[in-house]
Amino acid sequence: MLKTAITTGFLIALASSAALAGERDRVYKWVDEDGQIYYGDSIPPEYSDLPKQVLNEHAVTVDHLEGRKTEEQMLAEQKARELETQKELQRRADQALLATYLSVEEIVMHRDRRIELFQAQSRVTELYLRNLERRLSKLKREAARYRPYSEDPDAPLISQDLVADINETKATIARHEKNLQKFRDDERQMVARFEGDINRFKALKGLD
Repeated sequence: MLKTAITTGFLIALASSAALAGERDRVYKWVDEDGQIYYGDSIPPEYSDLPKQVLNEHAVTVDHLEGRKTEEQMLAEQKARELETQKELQRRADQALLATYLSVEEIVMHRDRRIELFQAQSRVTELYLRNLERRLSKLKREAARYRPYSEDPDAPLISQDLVADINETKATIARHEKNLQKFRDDERQMVARFEGDINRFKALKGLD
């Protein structure tokens, strides 16, 4: 059976005196690790990590103060918050999906229009790359007439302008190849997102 460090009568007297004085001082109640109950108007440092109750002048609990949480409790609370956040984000996404489309066919039409844009960007980039590659081939043929590319020991030294032109063309090709790969990656990701929207729309609407 739990023991009390301060008697209930003393608690009532303490609360009554505070009420008579017109004050509303807080009285705290806490239980130590041995199950012993304590009351007081302040919390000793050695009990600061324990959960506590706040009592009013009528000795009625009006608030609860949490004690220091364990690492496991904090991790569990963090996971619970993350789960609630994910649920809320999913709820908003579902709301937007249903507000945007009336049917699966509308989603497919929107997806196909987006695909056309990505493919058009890819085609333009591919055409530009072919032109750059032809230019680079021409520059390399020209550079072959000069040292250090020519096997003719009497060939003149290549000009710095031609070297710069070749290097710039190579850099431009590399840049557009990177852009082309990004267009293709973005297209795949976009198709996957639309596929997810279609499946989610079907689930929300109860469609097969």
